[in-house]
Amino acid sequence: MPTDTFVALQQLWDLAAGEPAALDRVTLTGADPILPTDFKIGTAASAVIAATGLAATEIWRLRTWRGQSVSVDLRAAVAAFRSERYLRAESQPDIHRRDPIFGFYQAGDGRWIQIHSNMPHHRDGALKLLGCEGTRESVEDAVAKWTAGDLENAFAAAGLPTGMVRSRAEWHAHPQGLAVAELPLLEIEKIGEAPPEPAGSGPRALSGVRVLDLTRVIAGPVGGRTLAAYGADVLLVSAPHLPNLPGLVIDTGLGKLSASLDLRQPAAAETLRGLVRETDVFCQSYRPGALARLGLAPEELAKLRPGIVCVTLSAFGHTGPWRERRGFETIIQSVSGMAHEHGFAVGADGPHHLPAQVVDHGTGYLAAFGALIALARRAREGGSYLVRVSLAQTGRWVDALGRVDGSRTQDLSLEAVQDLIADMDTPFGRLRHVKPAARLSETPAFWSRPTVPLGTHAAAWPA
Repeated sequence: MPTDTFVALQQLWDLAAGEPAALDRVTLTGADPILPTDFKIGTAASAVIAATGLAATEIWRLRTWRGQSVSVDLRAAVAAFRSERYLRAESQPDIHRRDPIFGFYQAGDGRWIQIHSNMPHHRDGALKLLGCEGTRESVEDAVAKWTAGDLENAFAAAGLPTGMVRSRAEWHAHPQGLAVAELPLLEIEKIGEAPPEPAGSGPRALSGVRVLDLTRVIAGPVGGRTLAAYGADVLLVSAPHLPNLPGLVIDTGLGKLSASLDLRQPAAAETLRGLVRETDVFCQSYRPGALARLGLAPEELAKLRPGIVCVTLSAFGHTGPWRERRGFETIIQSVSGMAHEHGFAVGADGPHHLPAQVVDHGTGYLAAFGALIALARRAREGGSYLVRVSLAQTGRWVDALGRVDGSRTQDLSLEAVQDLIADMDTPFGRLRHVKPAARLSETPAFWSRPTVPLGTHAAAWPA
């Protein structure tokens, strides 16, 4: 009888119209529960990571006519989904620090709300809207003067991320929850005509594939990091005015080049267009519509570079009343019922975050999976492609995987994953990081470049 993890992988592979026989080359070991939660985090992690590995081997088969096997152990997959927790950087002792006012607050109507304040401008905006000082006690007093629904709306009107904690049933009845329910987990759409392009050559599955990574925080950067692990040249493009979290930059920067371009400047935007003309995959997680206003919508990119694969990540998907709202993992957990259910399961006084950022990491691997499937289609059929994923769609998928009793399961400590950790010399000093979880029999996944500070490299492709 197929395991839960294999069934989840099969669903992903069917969604991408993959060849069913390819699944015979996959070995999955381990089972939930592996973390202290009823959500099947290990199942989600193992399935989606295996899907990326299998898709990478399909690219390899198109290049060489040779197949290879893929194996994923569930413990390794969960470690990969918690990579930022296990990261250790010699020069960054406080790498895991969160902002003091980040977290859940109880409003005056007794409902709970999540305030996301890890970015400085989000923190400053929250304090300004609430009219309070930057201490948890002050924020508690200010939030208590609002109803949770009114405060959620006020934050959204100000362009700030927050989310009222809802039950699963409330989210499924919410207009945005209903809109997300109408979307598939992953969308791959042909958006332009172009002749087929050979899958390429080289010693690794993605050797020679060029990826522009215009993403931040976790989900998008994990997607680029995954493609780098299979051999792609990934160029991360950031800008000095865009805030970042140092620990996440280090963790998700493995294998990438890093350049800086302020796209508000015409010369920088033109430099980016020059890069696009020579790229294979363009991955971005800007707020919906932001790049379109700069003339960088997927359809425009397909005209600029026929055959491009555009990958778009958003918080709530591209339909529904919240399609332009900002959001993060914790916001999705809050509004969708995950935090409410997990808090109840662990006996907390209120909502509680899951023990892994399963939505962020899951969305990142789905983005990489979609890009790989689109590259394979380009090689066979030609065309330019748009891949769409969102945090909300991933959250709904994780919810639909079902539950397992994790009440007696211990957390997966750093000591328990030491065999899954590798060392690397970087500009940040000696780095200890989680190794790629997918094991490919002929072209092993690894990062050939160390993570570097933002803007280290020129905005150009390597020779």
